[in-house]
Amino acid sequence: MSDATTEAFPARKDKRLSEDDVVAQLASGMTIGIGGWGSRRKPMSIVRAILRSDLTDLHLVTYGGPEVGMLCAADKVSHLTFAFVAPDNSTSAVLLEPHFRAARQSGAISCTELDEGMLGLGLQAAAWRVPFLPTRVGLGSDLHLVNPGLKMVTSPYDDGEELIAQPAIPLDAAICHLNVGDERGNAAFTGPDLYYDDLLLEAAERRFVSVERIVPTGGLVQAAGDITRLRINRLFVDGIVEAPNGAHPTECAPDYGRDIAFQKEYLGTAKDPELWEAFRSQWLSFGTEADYQAALAARPVEDAK
Repeated sequence: MSDATTEAFPARKDKRLSEDDVVAQLASGMTIGIGGWGSRRKPMSIVRAILRSDLTDLHLVTYGGPEVGMLCAADKVSHLTFAFVAPDNSTSAVLLEPHFRAARQSGAISCTELDEGMLGLGLQAAAWRVPFLPTRVGLGSDLHLVNPGLKMVTSPYDDGEELIAQPAIPLDAAICHLNVGDERGNAAFTGPDLYYDDLLLEAAERRFVSVERIVPTGGLVQAAGDITRLRINRLFVDGIVEAPNGAHPTECAPDYGRDIAFQKEYLGTAKDPELWEAFRSQWLSFGTEADYQAALAARPVEDAK
């Protein structure tokens, strides 16, 4: 290959960042999409960095789990667009994230409620850069009572069908957690579901992914298991964080399950502000993610069950 040809191909961009590097590119008042589903594969190491930052007045868009409750309890959230906010814990009778419940009932946050499919359509519309997508989802329901801003649209074709016009949900930033990636920002899921992580990243202006491990690009497909799991393209990623156990306490199948004991302890703190402050001081006030992971590793075995 000639020198001229070599010069035509720039060096591969290394997009590796730390959690704090990611947060440094965020700002108060942003609309931030958070990947995962309930208590499954949440980008918790980046959420913890947000918790120890001075960011506030955030509009979150998510299929929510404990990250929503923690950020609400820490007064980081002003508005939430969501389909659900649930602990997703099969051993708990708690069906609604209690810190989220407290924030909503007190009026500390405002909310936009959507059906799961409508939230996905809103992200798809934003990813496609169109103002809305038509849908039958929500027709005949009471959704318009809690979301009166929804509008109808008439099909321009002979059927003339009346449909809901789900507006696009553009994001200032998106954060997601995947199983494996490379330094260029490509990433793959090796668990049962991608969820809506690809749409969140494509709908956002700034896109960040954390992964359990970073491998050389040449070994990424092998690490993913097969090419069909390589669903996050580097074109939609501005930074990638290597974060082993970074989804804790949520699950990141097949790498690890959810930390039920930890999550139960966290959920119990919604009963009393002093319990929350004690939990926050013990677990969410570390200076770095490495300190948090070291504290987890140092727990007595019985506490980690």
